[in-house]
Amino acid sequence: MMLSPLRSGYALPARREHHGDTNRQRLHLGSSEICPNKPSHLWNLVAKSMIEKPEHQTGHSDALLLHVVDGESVIDGNLGPWGLFIRFLRAPFVSAYRHRDLIRVILKRELDERFKGSQAGWVWALLAPLLALLTYTFAFGGSAVLPNKTAAKSAYDYSLFVFGGLIAFNFFAEMTYRAPSLLQEYAHFIKQTLFPAEMLAVISTLRASAYAGIGLALMLVAQLAFTGSLSWTVIFLPLWAISFMAFLVGLTWFLSALGAFTRDVSYLMMTIAPLLLFATPVFFSQEVLPPPMDVLIYANVLTGFVEIVRDLVFFGRLPGLAVTAWTFFISLAMFWFGYWFFNQNRANIADVL
Repeated sequence: MMLSPLRSGYALPARREHHGDTNRQRLHLGSSEICPNKPSHLWNLVAKSMIEKPEHQTGHSDALLLHVVDGESVIDGNLGPWGLFIRFLRAPFVSAYRHRDLIRVILKRELDERFKGSQAGWVWALLAPLLALLTYTFAFGGSAVLPNKTAAKSAYDYSLFVFGGLIAFNFFAEMTYRAPSLLQEYAHFIKQTLFPAEMLAVISTLRASAYAGIGLALMLVAQLAFTGSLSWTVIFLPLWAISFMAFLVGLTWFLSALGAFTRDVSYLMMTIAPLLLFATPVFFSQEVLPPPMDVLIYANVLTGFVEIVRDLVFFGRLPGLAVTAWTFFISLAMFWFGYWFFNQNRANIADVL
């Protein structure tokens, strides 16, 4: 007899039986039988239980992992390093699909609460970037030369140049300001229910992307109105958006897990984010920087995202292969690192909230 730890912190007695030569394994969890060949619909929870085969049968300890998720039980045995790696890569997508209804409900609530009590409502989501664009137009409309020392095609080029950079930066800033306190906002769910805390990063990113999407749509309209055309390269904007969102989801996993243990992370990000605005090529182009600064600036992970969106929309050209490859690598690396870091600290998060 052993105990199978549940994510909520409770435990139920569990035991295992072997059946004949097939070594088919059956797990008895509490009073309900859960078998790998017989999914149980009695459980709507997420549980993990580590079981070890007796050493006299295998000669070594071989771990089996039981997942009980939304009424289905799956025992993963003898996966090996490659199998475990594949399962790790699939895990966030499987979880997002499994909890899609919950994501939809919470996302709708967050979007509705953004302008709760306002008569204008979502009009403010359009007015804010529109007023910003008009301000940049009046402030920089007389600029005849862009920061990369190329001649401007119209008096509005620099305002669009800056606006494109700020769309990406503001998307990043909104996420970094909120991420450290994200788990505290939903602490009552995390502590009292079997809540999929890892999905909060996805919901938060989708929420912020709605406002970033409005700004991006406004930039496309302004580009068409000011220059009279849109480049065919805008068809690659969805790839840019997916890559940037993956980066921000991973960053949110990382910052939210850290923020659960100390409030200092919030103050740190409120200090760093404004400084990053001037270390990111929002008001200038990396092309004007002397060597080796024109390369070192890509140590700022935001540089690639800012340059790519401006290349696709403003300059109407495909970004360089090296910049694109580096940016996509950073995106994937941050996504998987953030997910790994969050999972490593998941067991302690509910205790410290």
